[in-house]
Amino acid sequence: MIVKYLNPRNDVAFKRIFGTEKNKDILMHFLNDIIVSDSRGIIKQVTLINPTQQPEIASKKQSIVDVLCEDEYGVKYIVEMQVAKVAGFEKRAQYYAAKAYASQPDKGDDYKHLKEVIFLAITEYEMFPKKPDYKSVHVILDQQSHERDLKDFSFTFLELPKFTKDIHSLSTYQEKWCYFFKHAHQGEDMQSILANNNDIIQRAYHELEAHNWTNDELLAYESAEKTAKDARAREAYIKDEAREEGMKEGMEKGMEKGRQEGMEKGRHAEKLAIAKNMLSLGVDKKKVSEFTGLSLQEIEKLYDFSHR
Repeated sequence: MIVKYLNPRNDVAFKRIFGTEKNKDILMHFLNDIIVSDSRGIIKQVTLINPTQQPEIASKKQSIVDVLCEDEYGVKYIVEMQVAKVAGFEKRAQYYAAKAYASQPDKGDDYKHLKEVIFLAITEYEMFPKKPDYKSVHVILDQQSHERDLKDFSFTFLELPKFTKDIHSLSTYQEKWCYFFKHAHQGEDMQSILANNNDIIQRAYHELEAHNWTNDELLAYESAEKTAKDARAREAYIKDEAREEGMKEGMEKGMEKGRQEGMEKGRHAEKLAIAKNMLSLGVDKKKVSEFTGLSLQEIEKLYDFSHR
């Protein structure tokens, strides 16, 4: 029997693996493997929260994240799978984190009860092209001392295009997860990265076996896949348009520059011809320079050349 493995980056598949009650241990393991925090120990329990963050005022924007959960310490985690590149995603990350922070139960003015919010995103594209590493962690630091006094926000990004390790060089769970996100749907060699039958990634891997899905679930998966493909197509179209526009603009600028340079050379040649005539008539060099706009050095060269 040929088993088809679905794509873990698909919105429906991602939520099935990390956003369901029966797979909370997979989510907990994943967070422990990826997130490093000085304010807590290992997560031993997670509680899933409705990923729809309702606004306090009806007219404000509703926030929907892929997975939202809370650990036994009260720390909140927002987990996002971002397929297509969208403008302002880094701002959206901060907005979601701020919403989760502000939505904590009101305990009067005793703000010391507010808990940390950690945002984790896995992206199919390079968010930070200038950064060489596939994982980056962003926190609030003192500008001078680089001390972390404000500890309630952190943002971790896994940029999958930057992860290039092959299956034989995987050594940590973090690397195994990144490989899983990039290659699990290809259905090749994944078993070799699984330590044993109880391996947590094997559990995630089995969630992608299409024969375990109902027809309705597969229809939802295909719908999400189409949406993702459309988003990628829009991104590619925008890139192509920008490239063509840039080339067109570059050609126009080049042609305009050429025209300007040609006109400048023509005007300069005309000035030189006028200066030569004036010098031949015995006009003072300084006056020739003032009349034509040519420098005295150029006039001297013309004079010396004509009197050789």
